[in-house]
Amino acid sequence: MTGSFLSIGECMVELSDAGNGLYRRGFAGDTFNTAWYARRLLPAEWTISYGSCIGTDAVSAEMCAFMAGEGIDTTALRRLESRTVGLYMISLDAGERSFSYWRGQSAARMLTEDRVWLRGILSERDIVYFSGITLAILSSRGRDRLCDALAEARRGGAQIAFDTNLRPRLWEDRDTMRAGMRMGAKVADVVLPSFDEESWLFGDATPADTIARYRDCGARIVAVKDGGRALTLWDSGGPRSLPAIMVQDFVDTTAAGDSFAAAFLAGLASGKNPDAAGRSAMELAAKVIQFRGALVPGIFQGGTS
Repeated sequence: MTGSFLSIGECMVELSDAGNGLYRRGFAGDTFNTAWYARRLLPAEWTISYGSCIGTDAVSAEMCAFMAGEGIDTTALRRLESRTVGLYMISLDAGERSFSYWRGQSAARMLTEDRVWLRGILSERDIVYFSGITLAILSSRGRDRLCDALAEARRGGAQIAFDTNLRPRLWEDRDTMRAGMRMGAKVADVVLPSFDEESWLFGDATPADTIARYRDCGARIVAVKDGGRALTLWDSGGPRSLPAIMVQDFVDTTAAGDSFAAAFLAGLASGKNPDAAGRSAMELAAKVIQFRGALVPGIFQGGTS
């Protein structure tokens, strides 16, 4: 089975808490994390690509080399001399994360400036994945350009997947963020929201409210994550819940949603129904949160579920 998976957004230098006041440098970012996990879940015959803009400086080159070394196709990266890559630091408190960002010169903010290049990297893909953060780092015009290009790719046969993934500090205001979530969902086949974020942003009382909004935007599948609680799925067969997987001692929730997205989309691509894909996604996310950092290679030793 062959295929092409493109994840599009921003990869950054990550400083993750290693304990005792020490930080470990890596490269991560929500959509890149998903590509990294997808590479380990989909067959070798699949091409897993990352689409973004980076600089021409040393750290950008190191990021590109890291991606290639992890099996990610880097031909969808555009290099800009006037920019570099962003940096973020994760702080942990009882396993819960908070972020500090330095991204003022991030090349990824220029993702949609060359529309010919953008359409080119989106063409002939089986799956294209983007997130609320992908939209948030762009200007208003950039969001329009990206969604127009995604809609064109969808008409060309690509399955578009959107993880709402809210970062309020990246948005101009709450109304713009609400509009952005709807904008992204309107060009997506699969929408992957988190109920706590949707409740905060839209005032949803139950996952059914979240499903109704994204169903009305045109999604074919909606999977509402809810932390350690049940997963609520909706497709043409109607809504249903999958029981939560209990994790006694989670360490770091970084990349829980990113790994969930990778496993869910890989499951669908492999022919699983949404329920089976959802169970696989929950199982992987439950493993990821028991380790520090966004990328956890050790959990793939001996295979995955």
